[in-house]
Amino acid sequence: MKGSGMKFHVKVWGGLLLFLLSCLSLASAQDKFRLKPGARGKLCLGCHSEFEEKLRKSSVHSPVKGGECSECHNPHASSHGKLLAADGRKVCVICHESIIPDKAVSNHSVVKEGRCNRCHDPHASDVPFNLVKAGKGLCLDCHQDLAKGMERAKFKHSPVERDCLPCHDPHGSSEAKALLKRDLASLCSSCHPMDQPDFLKKHLNYPVGKTDCSSCHEVHGSNREGLLQENLHGPVSNRMCGTCHEASSSSTPFKTKRLGYELCRSCHGNMLRDTFSRSRIHWPLLDREGCLSCHRPHASSQKGLLKDEKKSLCATCHADTVLTQAKLAQREKQEREEARGKVIKGALTHLPIQEGKCDSCHASHGSDGMFLLKGSSVIELCGTCHDWSKHTTHPMGPKVVDPRNRNRSLDCLSCHRAHGTGNRYLILLPTVTELCVQCHKQYKR
Repeated sequence: MKGSGMKFHVKVWGGLLLFLLSCLSLASAQDKFRLKPGARGKLCLGCHSEFEEKLRKSSVHSPVKGGECSECHNPHASSHGKLLAADGRKVCVICHESIIPDKAVSNHSVVKEGRCNRCHDPHASDVPFNLVKAGKGLCLDCHQDLAKGMERAKFKHSPVERDCLPCHDPHGSSEAKALLKRDLASLCSSCHPMDQPDFLKKHLNYPVGKTDCSSCHEVHGSNREGLLQENLHGPVSNRMCGTCHEASSSSTPFKTKRLGYELCRSCHGNMLRDTFSRSRIHWPLLDREGCLSCHRPHASSQKGLLKDEKKSLCATCHADTVLTQAKLAQREKQEREEARGKVIKGALTHLPIQEGKCDSCHASHGSDGMFLLKGSSVIELCGTCHDWSKHTTHPMGPKVVDPRNRNRSLDCLSCHRAHGTGNRYLILLPTVTELCVQCHKQYKR
């Protein structure tokens, strides 16, 4: 028993000795790799001296100010650029996770895409909140069309002249579209009391306090007095709201006297008669919304009182066509750059679509042609831009039968697709040879 007890004590003390030795070894290793006293951010500045100047700026990112570079960067290696501890789109939300409100109605695209450094300097700035530029100038760097419109505007909106933030939340809004802090009516009423007699008189006593002010007004600036939009509907410009709406004293003052296109018929009867005489009608016209599917009833920045510029308006229903054209345009640009000045024959995109001129080929209300094409002849329509007879003698027309389908005649769309196919010259198959041998089988190899 004594021998076995001795062996037990030897094992216990031997184990403790090994444990102590391992601890000493670990402590020695830790000392070897331990950062220098007081190092932290100062150690980084030993190589990255250009950041010393940033520390003297008025707005310094708190991890930078505290010398905690490793809060965002991995000091040894990273699978992300600039040794970031996470993907650039995610590293900011590690700390700023609530920057986009829950159930946001609208998000700022650069925030959603994680491009925080588009507006903020991640280290330091002389502008509050580490912004790269002060005031509305930062916003207008991206929103250049808006900037041009504001510059041209004869009548300015004073809050817009000062800054964008009185009305917009730069990250996201849980209250309204377009990053507005509140719905437009309550936002406008904070500066414009809508129950005052003068205000009501200007609006013919209609209770506009809970309506969308932008249906008539251009909130960023206008060339019309009262910030009215550029193009006004006749009844609005003539102060004849009762033409379309019930009286202001009615219990339902904004209710229209008729629904759909029937409301517009009294003034636009000739257009509607011509449209309904056609064999094909653009379906939104027959929808419950009628003309309002594409047009605004009071005012618009677009001609014809359109809701948006033509390309975007058509894209609300025909997004596939516009998206395909955008992708093909990008591919076309890339291929031109790779060609380094060499001529590439044959377009991938159709210019009218790229320019947003869908109505160059299509009738917006109704037509006798397929796909609402203007006129009944595809050949004549294409010929308004493409004088095909000068570069081809290929037979076409109603008397020329398509060998692939005896029920159809040959026209431009027999070989081309106006909205693009991804092939040069908008042809149906990758090469001209592959296309031609579909009919001319004797030349197939």
